[in-house]
Amino acid sequence: MKFSQVLRESAEDIYQGIFEHPFVVGIGEGNLHKEAIVHYVKADFEYLNAFMNIYGIAIAKSSTREDMNYFYDKIGFVLNSEIHPHHNLCEVAGVDYEELQGYPLPPTANHYVTHMKSVAQQGSMGELIAALLPCPWTYLEIGHHLKEKYQPTEDHPFYEWITFYAKEDTASVTTELCERIDKWAENVGEEEKEKAKQAFIKSCQLEYLFWDMAYNVEEWPFSLEGVQQ
Repeated sequence: MKFSQVLRESAEDIYQGIFEHPFVVGIGEGNLHKEAIVHYVKADFEYLNAFMNIYGIAIAKSSTREDMNYFYDKIGFVLNSEIHPHHNLCEVAGVDYEELQGYPLPPTANHYVTHMKSVAQQGSMGELIAALLPCPWTYLEIGHHLKEKYQPTEDHPFYEWITFYAKEDTASVTTELCERIDKWAENVGEEEKEKAKQAFIKSCQLEYLFWDMAYNVEEWPFSLEGVQQ
């Protein structure tokens, strides 16, 4: 069994929990409340900035130009493509995308970003990829799950969001990262693979909690004016 398959099987319960989360169900049913949408976009905008930072760390860890170019291209995908589902959410919520940018990360999102950056800076390339992989992989499966279960038509409020994450271009990100971590795993020992597995599982857990954070509009317990939390 390929290492990426081992990772996916180890997180099956978390994936199923994500599919059943009320935020994800709300996307499928088209009935999310505005506050949750706004909170999600605010946090995800900053999360994706951090995701690009980690691709930058991957470039620094790369030993070949092919690897450097690969991660460079992934930064472009986030910059130029992942804004489309954000625009769909903003249209439904009736807010301008630009108004939701530049906010401090809520506690859970901050924890997630800290986890990924720590793994990226201190771990191997395999651990770095493992920490990043749950984001594109869970969204890919969410897209397919919602498309199959709800069969949305163009008049569905979240049609663009669902179809974006279910399409082939989006799937290629997951496929390529899986191929890279499988290749990495062929040349390392069990201890290194276990570290990568733990990084993957923690990111999966935090993917679930990210949805929970957005749905419950999670904030820091005390608002300190002028302090970046």
